[in-house]
Formats: sequence, structure tokens, C-alpha cells
Amino acid sequence: MAANKGQGLITAISNIHAKSGLPGFWRGLIPWAWIEASTKGGVLLFTSSEIEYHASTFGLSKTTAGVLGGMGGGVAQAYTTMGFCTFMKTVEVTRHRSTGPTQSTWAVAADIFKREGIVGINKGVNAVALRQLTNWGSRLGISRLVESTIVSLRPESTRSQKLSILERLTSSVIGGALACWNQPIEVIRVNMQSQIKDSSRPANMTIASCAKWIWKEQGIRGFYRGVTPRIGLSVYLTVCMVFGGDEIKAYFNKKN
Repeated sequence: MAANKGQGLITAISNIHAKSGLPGFWRGLIPWAWIEASTKGGVLLFTSSEIEYHASTFGLSKTTAGVLGGMGGGVAQAYTTMGFCTFMKTVEVTRHRSTGPTQSTWAVAADIFKREGIVGINKGVNAVALRQLTNWGSRLGISRLVESTIVSLRPESTRSQKLSILERLTSSVIGGALACWNQPIEVIRVNMQSQIKDSSRPANMTIASCAKWIWKEQGIRGFYRGVTPRIGLSVYLTVCMVFGGDEIKAYFNKKN
């Protein structure tokens, strides 16, 4: 949706199904999404937990520590594992709309690497880093803010009690949904990495030139294309990595 002007959610779903059937919804899964999914969670949990812990020891609030932890974890994800994986997933989703013979995903990756080197295979990585910085800074920070707000609304005598599972789940859901304020960054990232041929697209786009092009072609609405399905994804990821991450850390803390 972010890369195809004029397609709403229903139209996009219909077009994908008509073109590729059900497998079309999993395009880019193997191997790029597998590589990304099997590595990015560990990078995020380790980095964000360390930053959040040390920020707390310096006397920073739970919300501030969460924001810093999320930002650091998000940037670490982008530059270690997500850059080339996100690029190749976008290539897989968009390249089949172009004319010409179909290549395997490995052949496409090899061709890009041969032509443009490591920079080419990581095209748009700075936009990915900016997205992940704002993604996880917001998701973790807002979740921690909601948790703190829930505690502050309790009667004084019960504020020392731990948050319930429902309260922590709710905090993660709210954090994930509100974190999608940065959808313009995601739209810019998709358009920078897209393989769709468009004569109006600037060559060798930067974040700034891409933003200018989107504004010129689609106006403010162009920056929020695809936000509805992304809210669902963001809520799911935040529940897994914030609520789920806290559960994992609590389990190992008990064992120690």
C-alpha cells in the first residue's frame, strides 16, 4: 500500500490474492523474513534491557529509561540484521509488479550486490534505522508511561503491588498502537527500497528527496498509506517484545 498509489486496504488484499493467491501474502518470508525474525528479537531484547537497566541506575524515570532502551535497541536491530533483510523483503514484494523474467530471490540479491556492493544491498538502511529508533523508543516508552500511569491512578495503599497481566498487556497494546505516529518514516523507507518502476521517482533517493517526492505526488495522505495494517503489526510486536520480554526477564530473574 505504501508503494502503490491509489490502493486501499481491500484493493491491496484483492490484488495480491488475484496475482499470487495465498502464497502472495507470505512473499519474502524465505529466507529474508526468517533471517530477520530469528535475529532481531535477541538484538532488541539484549540491547534495550541493558540500556534500560543502566538508565534506571542513573536515576532516570521508568518512562525515560524505556524510551532510551527502545531507541538503542531499534538502532542496533537496523544496522546489524534488519537493513538488508528489510530491503530484500521489499524487493520481493515489489519486483514482481515489474515486467521481465522472474529471477530467484538469491539471484536478485547477488545481482544487486554485484552492481552496487554492500551499500546497494543495504539501500534505505538509514531510513530503517530512523524507523526502528522511533518505533521502539515509542513502543517501549509509551508502554512504560501507561504502566506508570496505571500505578499512579491506584489508591496509595496499593501502588507497591505489581501490575497484573491484563494491565501489562493493555499497556503494550496502547504503546504499540500509538507508536504508529511515525508511519511517514515507514512510507519513505518502502519507497526508497521499492523496485516498482515509476518515471516520476527521483534517482538515488535520499530520505529528504523521497519525502519531497511523496509530498509532491500524494500530499499529506501519502505519508499515512498502509497505517491500518501497520497498527495491527505494531500492537502484535509490542505485546511480544515488551510484555513477552518482561515475562522472559522475570522468569530468569526468579531462577537466579
